[in-house]
Amino acid sequence: MERRRSGHVRETGGHDTEKAETVEAVEAVLSELYSAPPGEFVPRREERAAAARTAGRKEDARRIHAARRPTLAAWAANLLTRSRPEEARRFLELGRALREAHRTLDTAGLRELSAQRRRIVAALSRQAAELASEAGHRLSPAAQREVESTLRAVLADSGAADEWAAGRLAASLVPPSEFPADSALGAAPAAAEPRGPAPRPKSSRRAPAVGDELAEQRGRRREELARARQQAERAERRLRDGQAAKSEAEVSMRRAEQRRDRARETVNSAEERLRTAHEELGRVEREHREAAERGRGAAEEVTAAEQESRAASRRVDRLASRVG
Repeated sequence: MERRRSGHVRETGGHDTEKAETVEAVEAVLSELYSAPPGEFVPRREERAAAARTAGRKEDARRIHAARRPTLAAWAANLLTRSRPEEARRFLELGRALREAHRTLDTAGLRELSAQRRRIVAALSRQAAELASEAGHRLSPAAQREVESTLRAVLADSGAADEWAAGRLAASLVPPSEFPADSALGAAPAAAEPRGPAPRPKSSRRAPAVGDELAEQRGRRREELARARQQAERAERRLRDGQAAKSEAEVSMRRAEQRRDRARETVNSAEERLRTAHEELGRVEREHREAAERGRGAAEEVTAAEQESRAASRRVDRLASRVG
């Protein structure tokens, strides 16, 4: 709060709170937009921007309207990080390890990590294509190559990694040229031949210090290489386990769907038999009621006939006694 000379107190924190809430609202809208299918992006963006303008939030409307519609490949890359958060987290960790290793590793170490990197990028790219296909959008070979380019950029550049982690890519990313490409990791370059005798050290006490420092650097590089290899192997192993679990889940789901369909057929057949039985029961009950009514009518006729027969017998007896 700020106190004026007149003694009145003016609130200054309310504006900051309102501004923070507005920023959060815009961020939520942007996350919603980039989570939507590509065909719904523009209509939703215009709807949300119009709502912000109607509410008097012109700056929010401008930010929302400035959001670029993602390409199909960028949308698939966003879908991957949103639908597979655990695998995305491990992939980002691998990228950090590779970027750290790139600063110190020799060509042989980078060649081995590159092979692992190719396998993981190819596997995640296939996952992105499968997720897009399940969502109703099939990726062309060119679009899938763009997804692979984005994933390589995520491994090579921390800024690209942050963009992909946010899940709001509008276009595919390209890895930096200074990061060694897979094709560039060929045979290790031969050591340059010395052009003359090596210069003698200026001091006999200086050489051991330099040698110790180089040995420490080589030791650190070997440790970093070992850690990077272990992390890459763990990421690849988890990816294989996840794919195997996904395949098993899909097989189980298909089997469950088949059992469900058979159960539905059984239920439908039982319901049909139950309806037929109810109809038969109703028909039999109607016939029973009609037979009961006919039985009551016949009983009444029998009773009347018996009465008439007894009366006729008495009349015959009276007439016969008179004649005798």
